[in-house]
Amino acid sequence: MNVEKLRLQEDRERKKHWKKWGPYLTERQWGTVREDYSPNGAAWDNVTHDEAKSKAYRWGEEGIGGISDFKQNLCFAWAFWNGKDPMLKERFFGLTGHQGNHGEDVKELYYYLDSTPTHSYMKMLYKYPQSEFPYQTLLEENRRRTKTDPEFEIIDTGIFDKDEYFDIYLEYAKNDFEDIAAFATIHNRGPEDAEIWVIPTIWFRKTWHTGHEPFIPKLSLSGEKQIKAFSPNRGNYFFNFDGDPEFKFCDNETNREKLYNIPNEKMYLKDAINDYVVHRFSRHLNPNNYGTKAAAIYKLKIPAGGSQRVKFRMTHQKTSEAVASCDQILQERINDADEFYNELQERVKSEDMKNIQRQAYAGMMWGKQFYYYNIDRWLDGDPGRYSPPKERKKGRNSDWRHLYNQDIISMPDKWEYPWYAVWDSAFHCVPISRIDPDFAKGQLLLFLNESYMHPNGQIPAYEWNFSDVNPPVHAYAVQRVYQIDKKMNDGKGDQEFLERAFHKLMINFTWWVNQKDSEGKNIFEGGFLGLDNISVIDRSHAHRYKGKLEQADATSWMAMFSLNMMRISLDLCEFNKTYQFTATKFLEHFLHIAGAMSNISGENISLWNDEENFFFDVFHLPGKEPKVMKLKSIVGIIPLFAVESIRLDMFDSLPEFKERLDFFLKEKPKLAALVSSWIQPGHEKRRLFSLLRGHRMKSILNKMLDSNEFLSDYGIRSLSKYHEKKPYTLRINGDVLSVKYTPGESDTLMFGGNSNWRGPIWFPINHLIIESLRKFDYYYGGEFSIEYPTGSGNYVTMDIIARELSLRCIKLFLKDENGHRPMYGKNLKMQEDPHFKDHILFYEYFHGDNGTGLGASHQTGWTGLVAEMIHKYYKSERRTAEDAEAEFRIL
Repeated sequence: MNVEKLRLQEDRERKKHWKKWGPYLTERQWGTVREDYSPNGAAWDNVTHDEAKSKAYRWGEEGIGGISDFKQNLCFAWAFWNGKDPMLKERFFGLTGHQGNHGEDVKELYYYLDSTPTHSYMKMLYKYPQSEFPYQTLLEENRRRTKTDPEFEIIDTGIFDKDEYFDIYLEYAKNDFEDIAAFATIHNRGPEDAEIWVIPTIWFRKTWHTGHEPFIPKLSLSGEKQIKAFSPNRGNYFFNFDGDPEFKFCDNETNREKLYNIPNEKMYLKDAINDYVVHRFSRHLNPNNYGTKAAAIYKLKIPAGGSQRVKFRMTHQKTSEAVASCDQILQERINDADEFYNELQERVKSEDMKNIQRQAYAGMMWGKQFYYYNIDRWLDGDPGRYSPPKERKKGRNSDWRHLYNQDIISMPDKWEYPWYAVWDSAFHCVPISRIDPDFAKGQLLLFLNESYMHPNGQIPAYEWNFSDVNPPVHAYAVQRVYQIDKKMNDGKGDQEFLERAFHKLMINFTWWVNQKDSEGKNIFEGGFLGLDNISVIDRSHAHRYKGKLEQADATSWMAMFSLNMMRISLDLCEFNKTYQFTATKFLEHFLHIAGAMSNISGENISLWNDEENFFFDVFHLPGKEPKVMKLKSIVGIIPLFAVESIRLDMFDSLPEFKERLDFFLKEKPKLAALVSSWIQPGHEKRRLFSLLRGHRMKSILNKMLDSNEFLSDYGIRSLSKYHEKKPYTLRINGDVLSVKYTPGESDTLMFGGNSNWRGPIWFPINHLIIESLRKFDYYYGGEFSIEYPTGSGNYVTMDIIARELSLRCIKLFLKDENGHRPMYGKNLKMQEDPHFKDHILFYEYFHGDNGTGLGASHQTGWTGLVAEMIHKYYKSERRTAEDAEAEFRIL
């Protein structure tokens, strides 16, 4: 067992709390729902980027490359100033949802390069311009551009063209779980010497005005180069600094006069250090050298092509000569990290893939955030403080008063999405389970506990609207993480985790059945289900068109949910045979859903269309024939996900389940013939349960694998390319609605922001397609082949298609024969510059034709699934690593 695994074991066994300190600060607290106290819910406008430097937050803290303890009481982050900007660079800048032509968008260049699961070693890179940061240019140009124009990024301003910027590498190395060495190594990439102020900053999150704590903690100067942080509950921490910095102190308090033109309650204010460095204004600094916020200010002059390092060490005990051993600690932790990942990547032969995979894991580890949101307190206000506006009592999330979140959570993107989205989180947990299964299992359980899940059984979606509906993939993630963890533990499954999750998922399943099958016919609604802009109408508000929408994807997600729950029940039978009765329940749910989708009940709501041989949504208008919405989108491929392959010996050990299954299939032969290969044994005596058999499966796969429809060089598109020349048009109540294939950014405001499913490639959907193909292959065992690509005359097995689709997705990040990565498109700086080309960004989605990265640029959460694709590609049980590498070179 390597050193990092020993740390994980110590943390799990509570011998040492190695995860107590980590990258738990968000990158954007301003513009969030939590900090919004406006009467109209205008979160983006209530606290802006420019106001953030002067506003003491209520619910969390932000910073660049920041760390904190797991309750975010004591925080640390880095600030910089190039001598030209109008403010310190204390937080990343970006556009609000209203300012960008494609929604909110961070306008900075930074990369997460490394992190172990315990954060014993972490590394990130920030590229900071030496010229004045182009705040106004970015605002004005993006405001000028339309929905049909690309986003205007910081690199498009030309500010990096002459290499007049600093590469700032931020690193942390733990000597012990509360003994941390921190480093900022600043490289001047420019042709001339350049000055930079480097300002490591420490502060306490403001908790003393909320009624939680009766005392105010304190930072003070303690020795020549040392800051002491004291609070009665947590004791002392000592920050020992190298070199000869200037120390300044103030308080984490709002500058009310600046923001609201009303008198300040306090003398020493949050923005005092900014005002001192940038404007030499010191009125709001505490001359007595104490407060709740402090900074060590380094003014450096770095020669052209040279570098300098700032370092400090945080300890829980007062230590002499603390900084002297920092470099040694750093090198030891780098060695530990290399050992940990070298073992994980033992079979991966491509060095480029290793780099991509390791940075994907790094992004997921850096993406953890302390998330604090108490809806009851948010709605009512804090004791003795200003009351929130009365409008919010009936406004956003007012029916979620039970929700009290105060945990470390894996975020989709700590700038663009600094709040959890439960279906994102489910996907995060799959690759995370490879490096930290305990954290992955804990995350999945978190959203099912009573402080999150609604008493009615709904899992909260995201803070903008907890009542929105995300695809029900939580059971899939629970079962997948359980299997990964079981295999890593030599076949010993975590019964407590699986059982706890299963019982809560039962409640969530019941909510879906009660709330989203309004007529009790096993056909489900659910709104957009995460598939923003995929439809010709706003599916969350179909009632506006005076009709009812039957969704092929919602119904298929529920079929998948049913099979996931059946599989979990069967897994639990290893510990308790009683679960075979719940397995029967969920199998029957699945069969009834499958029957309903195919109109077996004769209700005239079949979602399968025999003319197009594809699944479509169906829209019902009172007194009229149902409208089949013949839009070929990912909605019609999602039925592929409802598949499970079970070995016969599992059934043989569960006689009651087998008996009930035989009876049900005998009494419902049409259902049996439609969805189940129960009668026909497959590879290794497996039995198959799927929404798709024979003709229907081949029809969907033929469309999916057709380069004129869904198949791209870089994965499966979300909308068929067929609609590029033949847009789909629908007439409803006199309105003419149309959808056209759009491979890049969305050109519609249907859902606002940068929501886009009209053509791009998305990793979560591609991941589930690949997983489903592998399940089919488990059943067929290489005996079933299909033409790939469609029209090529080349027939291959499902396993080969799955591997090739994985490579198409991975190829988005890989260097091609010219050394270029498709996701960086025509940007030669990012493609060829030695200080750019090997740093990886994980975009939200990718152009359906050329693979260019689009949307959020740090969405490692679900795009980090590329790490799992790489792992599975090289870890196939049927092939050696050498076989995989040979195939990779050929493909």
